[in-house]
Order: sequence, then structure tokens, then C-alpha cells
Amino acid sequence: MRASDRTYRALLDEIQSGALAPGAALAEVELAARLGVSRTPVREALGRLAADGLVIEISPRLTVVADLAADDIRDLFELRRALEETAVRIAATRGDAAAFAALASAFASTDLGAADDYYALIADFDAQVDAAASNAYLAAALRTVRTHLVRVRRLARDKPERLAASVAEHRLIAQAIATRDADLAAHATHVHLHNALASILDAPAIETTP
Repeated sequence: MRASDRTYRALLDEIQSGALAPGAALAEVELAARLGVSRTPVREALGRLAADGLVIEISPRLTVVADLAADDIRDLFELRRALEETAVRIAATRGDAAAFAALASAFASTDLGAADDYYALIADFDAQVDAAASNAYLAAALRTVRTHLVRVRRLARDKPERLAASVAEHRLIAQAIATRDADLAAHATHVHLHNALASILDAPAIETTP
């Protein structure tokens, strides 16, 4: 793996995990020393992160981690809703019914005390939907959205009641896809995203417009 790719992945992980908080300054010299690379891979990685919308170049010498503002999250969810409702509709007509039935069973037996396992199951569900939809353009757009969602989803980790509701919502979506009910899959996805957005916007870490 190229040094710029390693640097990008390292910084992406730190931004998504919250180790690099919104507003954190990203100086090339300090990052290069900390990550053990030259400034060129750092510059290339920061350029990719800026294209992802995860960092903002304030000046040629100063780049910062992008804020998690309420308006930005609403915009993200508008796009997410359009993409995911379309994806599950297609999955309900093309997907492997047995695979989605197995996912529904896995959601039913999810241990809410192991949040990382739950998010791994979500990733598996997303991958199955992408494979069933079999649309490269749709999958690429969803990848971009999910890059930002990793940051946003962290805000739900301290809300056990929201995690429990999300498990039930995903189970219903998976069951609807397994039974070829495209309308139910899309409606259940709409409800899930509505509830998820409301919970996220209620988090104290979210900046709201005065």
C-alpha cells in the first residue's frame, strides 16, 4: 500500500472514531512526524479527505476537521434516504431471499452489549444490499454517504434505547427484502432513517444554527 493510502486510512480512522475531533487542526509537519511519513503523502491524504468533505482547508497552511453541524447532517440524510430506499427496493426484487432471512435472524439475536458486533452486522447488511442492487453508480454514492455516517453513528453509541430500536428496524427491513416486499422495505427504511436522524440531532455534540 502506498504511503499516501496508509496516511489517508490512518487519518480517516481517527476522524471517524473521534480521535480527531471536529475543528481539530491538521498541520502537515506534525502529522508527517506522528505518522512516520514525508509531507507529500500527508498532503495527498488531506486532499482526498477534503474531497470527501471530512476536512476543510482554511488556508494553505491550515486544514481542520469538518464540523458535525445539524444542517449538514440533515442534508446527508436527505441523500441517504433517496439512495437507501432505492437500494432496498431493488434488493427486494433481486436479492438472495435466504441471505436476507439469515440477516433478519442475526438482528433478532443481536447482543446490544456488543455495539461493535452490531455495527459489523450493519456493514454486512449494507454489503448484501449493495450486492443485490448490483448498480455500481448507486454503490459508489452510498460509499460516500457511509464515509460520513461512521462519524455520525458514534453519537448513537451512548443511547441503548436507540440501538435497540435500530436493531428492530433493521430486522424488519431485512425480513421485507427476504419476502420480496419492496414497498415495506422502502417504508421501513424511511421510518428507520427518520428515527435515526431525530436521535442524532438530539445529541449534544451536534452544532445547531442559532
